[in-house]
Amino acid sequence: MTGNRTPLPPGLADGPVYLDYNATTPVDPRVAEAMLPHLTDFFGNPSSGHPYSAEPRRALAEARARVAELIGAREEEVVFTSSGSEADLLALRGAVLASGRARPHVITQATEHPAVLETCHALTRLHGARVTVLPVDGDGLVEPAALAAALDAQTVLVLVMAANNETGALQPIAELAALAHEYGALFHCDAAQAVGKIPIDVEERGVDLLTVVGHKMYAPKGAAALYVRDGVRLEPVVYGGGQERGLRAGTENVALAVGLGAAARIAARDVVGGAPARIAALRDALHQRLAAALPGRVHLNGPEKERLPNTLNVSIDGVMGHELLAAVPEIAASTGSACHSGIHTPSPVLTAMGLEPARALGALRLSLGRWSTTADIEMAADTLIKATAVR
Repeated sequence: MTGNRTPLPPGLADGPVYLDYNATTPVDPRVAEAMLPHLTDFFGNPSSGHPYSAEPRRALAEARARVAELIGAREEEVVFTSSGSEADLLALRGAVLASGRARPHVITQATEHPAVLETCHALTRLHGARVTVLPVDGDGLVEPAALAAALDAQTVLVLVMAANNETGALQPIAELAALAHEYGALFHCDAAQAVGKIPIDVEERGVDLLTVVGHKMYAPKGAAALYVRDGVRLEPVVYGGGQERGLRAGTENVALAVGLGAAARIAARDVVGGAPARIAALRDALHQRLAAALPGRVHLNGPEKERLPNTLNVSIDGVMGHELLAAVPEIAASTGSACHSGIHTPSPVLTAMGLEPARALGALRLSLGRWSTTADIEMAADTLIKATAVR
């Protein structure tokens, strides 16, 4: 019994307790079922004019409509991509090159996804873009006053993610987007971690561009989308045919788009049906169980309230996160730290928040999801507590 009456993916049946949903989610069996006919029967090119094209074309349009409905957009504003990184690239490079400015100004923030930060570096190197990286506070949040001070007449685009993948910190997107618009700049929001976990409406947030990622919401890897507000001009990411509003040429991957659409339909029901509250209760129970057994040693990283309902990032005094997880193969989770030639370095996200290296290296990212249960949480907490006690 999974606790939420959704079919259990076969891959979860006999493995470790899975607490790495922010890295990737299992494909929901209902999503796989929706995709299957488009991997077998409905093989036609949706751009062709014969009967074999009709069902792929209809399914593609339906998938686009479902993604649009999930984020409060219109169908024609959804552009399918192959990944969140590609969607970020299309938004960032597309806006900078379409601006026509000799030295366009871009603003982002220190804990943004590498897909954004590395593209910013490339645009500086290749196109002379000027990039401002805003600091974050101790909770990992951007201060609106810092953005206001950085904006100028040459600012083309501001990019701030909705939720951090390590701490779950929720940025004040609507306030930041409004500031960007005062200077005529576009606002992009990487919502890979937020869509499907909390309500996201592009109109309420006031964003011009927004990234949606399938494998963060129970669709397969390789399925993603970029919301592009009507009237926003972007340079294409792939040139050629007219697919995806001319922004991404190439015959559409109908099966993956259908999977993303099916996942969006399920997520839309879950978000309003109590799933976030159920998962938040499990997350808090996990935190409380750890803190009670290890008094004074467990420290929350990131905001206590303004964070994703499924994300718990904690440091435990006296342990290294990667060593602790290596000692508990019964749990699948992650740390955020990087390993180069056997040397572990602290998470850039946590160091940007001002955490000392020792605390950052002690961090665990425990992220829950659709099939997390009370039994899972109790077992994971007890296993971590036992492993910590002997260190």
